[in-house]
Amino acid sequence: MLRFFSLSSGSCGNCYYVGTEDKGIIIDAGVSLKQLKKVFLSAGIDLDTVQGVLITHDHLDHIRFLGTFCKRLYKPVYTTEAIFSALQRHSFTSSVIGSCCRVIPEGKTVELPGISLNCFEVPHDATQTVGYSINIDGHTFVIMTDIGRFTDEAAVYAAKADTLVIESNYDMDMLIRGSYPYELKMRIIQGCGHLSNDECASALKRAAHPGLKNIFLCHLSENNNTPEMAYATSSAALEEAGVAKGTVQLRCLPRTYPSPVFFL
Repeated sequence: MLRFFSLSSGSCGNCYYVGTEDKGIIIDAGVSLKQLKKVFLSAGIDLDTVQGVLITHDHLDHIRFLGTFCKRLYKPVYTTEAIFSALQRHSFTSSVIGSCCRVIPEGKTVELPGISLNCFEVPHDATQTVGYSINIDGHTFVIMTDIGRFTDEAAVYAAKADTLVIESNYDMDMLIRGSYPYELKMRIIQGCGHLSNDECASALKRAAHPGLKNIFLCHLSENNNTPEMAYATSSAALEEAGVAKGTVQLRCLPRTYPSPVFFL
């Protein structure tokens, strides 16, 4: 059985875990090692079973503690060559990333013991941003966070997932009426920022297929969204797509604290 939880999902920090009883992987490093160890202990997961850390992009809320992870966890870090190059120049990671990084060849499958993974590029205003498709014991887990637009390639991977983690960052009306500067609003909505509730809902209509069992909405904005609004928008989209009630579990991940452990 697959286990998944989020340690934090938002602009203050991002970190996720997916795995089984004897193997797993961490996605992003936006929480402290102390918090990571505390949550893993509470969840009954042995850190020794973690086979590596995947990095989606080089924004600070995703890599703030990656240097500490490298120095103290001794786990390989998997990402693309472009992101690796950016991490080599980043003040938070430059001194430690070289020895632990493993470059994922674009378009290639990386095989770990009992885990295979692929990455795919998504639009976001980082050096490069990728989503991941992770296959463990017959489960296909796909995560795409900080995605300004749902691309055809992302749709291909989402359509194969039994568990999909996807950004539902903002409600358009709340954002436009809110206090953010005009430049920041434009950065968010113009295709290389974040995915709105409506855009996420449209993506889910494309992604819906009989094998999809779990959807987690991630990276919700503190100022321009609510879990209730994100959930309602995506739930309505699934209904419009003809997804029968009860066949897909839809949940919102908390922004600033760990989620429960979900057994998938």
